[in-house]
Amino acid sequence: MEKIYDIGGKKFVLDEAKAVQAYQDKQVINGRDTMTFNLLPLKYQWAYDLYRKMKSNHWEPEDVPMQKDLEQWKSDTELSDAERWIIMMGIGYFSAAEGIVGDNIQHVVRELVTAPELKLVLGRHAHEENIHADSLLYMISSLGINPHECEAMFEQVDTIRRKNEFVTEVSKNLRRDLDLTQTSNKQELAKNIFVFGQCMEGTQFYGLFGMILSLARQNKFPGIGQMFRYTLRDESNHIELFRNLFRVLIDENPDIWTEQFKSQLVELMKEAVELEKDFIRDCLPVNSVGLSADEFCSYIDYIADRRLIGVGLEVLHSGLENPFPWLAEMMDVKKEQNFFEGRVTEYQKSSALAEVSDDEL
Repeated sequence: MEKIYDIGGKKFVLDEAKAVQAYQDKQVINGRDTMTFNLLPLKYQWAYDLYRKMKSNHWEPEDVPMQKDLEQWKSDTELSDAERWIIMMGIGYFSAAEGIVGDNIQHVVRELVTAPELKLVLGRHAHEENIHADSLLYMISSLGINPHECEAMFEQVDTIRRKNEFVTEVSKNLRRDLDLTQTSNKQELAKNIFVFGQCMEGTQFYGLFGMILSLARQNKFPGIGQMFRYTLRDESNHIELFRNLFRVLIDENPDIWTEQFKSQLVELMKEAVELEKDFIRDCLPVNSVGLSADEFCSYIDYIADRRLIGVGLEVLHSGLENPFPWLAEMMDVKKEQNFFEGRVTEYQKSSALAEVSDDEL
């Protein structure tokens, strides 16, 4: 069907069939090749909705006061060495990890997907990783921590180094020209999306999240705890984004979804869990924050199974329950108290509420 506009003696013919074909040619990969970044008509509505949800959650590190954190950091009586060590491990790991995630999004996944709305939401994801990396710099400078010590931690603490190598190896394999009509290359991309979304952000981030929020629950490091609550709210959207992207990629390319490939992904999650448990034991060489390393390891088992279920894979354990149900309460960040003015500050810029759901904990 054609629609003709006759304006000032000139005729403009719009061919609806060509427009419909352009819509149908949108794919996660190997879709319509265009540089116009034309979002409309949206084919992946979920991606645009998630973009708007993420945008409404925007926050800046400098909005969070750090005076109390600094007082506690300098105090000889308010903190134990083990509690300070948790913060050092958190800063040491996340100051590297957030950048690794953002770099992979920008230079691997976003480069390979073809639908503009997917590029849009991935661009927002990368922007949020920049905010998270910036928040780590803000924490370091606020506490007066030597930045060279942070650099040394993520390069010289073995369990941090091995976690980072686990994901950078997956990312490195895709930084080359790929023929994404080949099943093996499609599987490499799907593996990347799974490892970064479900193994790294979805599982390996959660040990430290739990520890730091345990400290915040005891009124220790309230500013750092607040930034980690905002970060974890963002991460829940990132997990959803990569879970949806993975599912649609599989739906559009069923040749990826072999039994051998499923087994490979489960083995990758097993490896991610073991790396995280080793890291947790380094973070908590002695019991602290009222919890033990063994309890956090059980929590990681629970989280990993939820991630596997979310993408249609077999769990590593059956019937596990969340050992830390209080974490769901810590994640309610719809409204926060402004420390200086004593008034409620809305961090949501729209009516859409973006709390972390129980599914993400």
